[in-house]
Amino acid sequence: MTSSPPTTSDDVQVASRDVPALVAAGVTVVAWASAFVAIRWVGQSFEPGPLALGRLLLGSAALGAVLAARRSWTAPTRREWLLIGLCGLAWFAVYNLALNAAEQRVDAGTAAMLVNLGPLLIALLAGALLGEGFPRRLLLGAAVAFTGTVLIGASTAGSAPADALGVALCLVAAATYAIGVLAQKLVLRRLPALQVTFSACLVGAAVCLPFSPALVAQVSRAPTAAIGALVYLGLVPTALAFGTWAFALARTEAGRLGVSTYLVPLLTVLLAWPLLGEVPPVPALAGGALALAGVALSRRR
Repeated sequence: MTSSPPTTSDDVQVASRDVPALVAAGVTVVAWASAFVAIRWVGQSFEPGPLALGRLLLGSAALGAVLAARRSWTAPTRREWLLIGLCGLAWFAVYNLALNAAEQRVDAGTAAMLVNLGPLLIALLAGALLGEGFPRRLLLGAAVAFTGTVLIGASTAGSAPADALGVALCLVAAATYAIGVLAQKLVLRRLPALQVTFSACLVGAAVCLPFSPALVAQVSRAPTAAIGALVYLGLVPTALAFGTWAFALARTEAGRLGVSTYLVPLLTVLLAWPLLGEVPPVPALAGGALALAGVALSRRR
């Protein structure tokens, strides 16, 4: 969500006719849902740091190749470089590291539900940092979502301390997701979506470079299927999905686009059930539904 003027009914009608943005958002949602499942599975062969580095290197290479073919570059200002750096550090580096580590402790569906507190955090950060205030509906939604998060934490903390740590890492991922979206939206006002995504992904890869020796060692002994899953994570949920997200974000509000990610946890659970044989515990599902309801309530106009 940004400091743009309030949305009118005409704005909503125009957005509903923006078919390319809707298609791009749909591609992003499906790809990100599959990423939660792939991370959970490939985490058996790769540690969180090497997995993040491998994914970001592949994503940067794919995005860079497309950008080079277009031969288009808009020189960022110093402020834009700082925002790109913040987006790359928060959303591409820390987010991936936290999520990878979290999914070694909690199931894919629970992770997806917790990370999708991001749209609510975007609204709260916009209220604090962009002067958009705190409407009553936003505060009520925050209270409902917080209750759901507590329920998820209670459902996992009783089994092992590591589960509680996994919940905390998911919340770190949600927070860095929100920070990254706000920074990215400000830059997309002038710079092309592909260029912004490539630059931020490259920053994230650079931050994760200390994991290079571990990545080389783990690739050498990983099964072919795990390497294939790593390549998939780099090319589809990273290069393609972050690119389509930036394209859609440049054409609509961050808060409104964030609502589309409410489908990610549902798709993740549906994919994880047959592919991983796991379903979140009933209290976690109830807490996730409550958390997402709170997010939806906070974003309702």
